[in-house]
Amino acid sequence: MDTLSRTFLALADPTRRAILAMIEDKAMTVNEIVEEQALSQPGISKHLKVLEEAGLIRRERVAKTRPVHLDADGLKQAAGWIEHYRQYWEGAFGRMDTLIDQLNAEAEKNGRQ
Repeated sequence: MDTLSRTFLALADPTRRAILAMIEDKAMTVNEIVEEQALSQPGISKHLKVLEEAGLIRRERVAKTRPVHLDADGLKQAAGWIEHYRQYWEGAFGRMDTLIDQLNAEAEKNGRQ
């Protein structure tokens, strides 16, 4: 599976999105995440594995703990993909606005509204 697909697969789950939001500002241990999410440690570990494989989190070893950090670089490819389509739709809506303005101007010129 390619990186972009892994990223969207990871982001598709609300629990994983909640975990990313929790560690956005500070690293947390697995046990801290378990307490916040009210899920089992094995369940949280499975979610963390998916996030790690997608490159959205990283873990480090600090003494006996392994804090989980957000790795925002993992979102860059997804953001680029989304940005491409955002620009596409903005362009399409811009062209539609121009057409509507032209049609309205033509209608006014011909005495119709």
